[in-house]
Amino acid sequence: MIQLQRILYPTDFSELSLYALRYARNFAETFSAELHVLHVVDEAYQNWVTMGPNTVPVGPTAQEMLDLAREQMTSFIQEHLCEVGFPVVWKVLLGRPYPTILDYAAQERIDLIVIATHGRGALSHVLLGSVTEKVVRKAPCPVLTVRHPEHEFVTPVNNEKPVQE
Repeated sequence: MIQLQRILYPTDFSELSLYALRYARNFAETFSAELHVLHVVDEAYQNWVTMGPNTVPVGPTAQEMLDLAREQMTSFIQEHLCEVGFPVVWKVLLGRPYPTILDYAAQERIDLIVIATHGRGALSHVLLGSVTEKVVRKAPCPVLTVRHPEHEFVTPVNNEKPVQE
């Protein structure tokens, strides 16, 4: 029998991520598992502009971004995970999202990762990359990906002609 003791739910606080939260909560409740909620502030968000011999950051500092993310996480937990019947652990980290998620999963001995996916096409993955795709390929444990329920599924067209006997 599968035993889930620690479930990881990475979130970007988007509406899309809330669909994955439903699954993460249900698994945590069913297995009386600890739910780990993780938000990663992407360290690459910072743009640098060269002005003479010095570089100047444009926008908030990393510490300001972490502080804002911690406030968002506190609100998120209060709104969506207050008074649940299982333990909730939350963390806000600075780093590149997919390696930070993978490192956290390995360090915390996570049994299952539940993560949202945008369900973009292949070209978008090539051009943009995908945190979820990289997590799926390299995770140290099983990963459940959850797409928006209204995401339209289009069956690939088979252009081959039927074989006649």
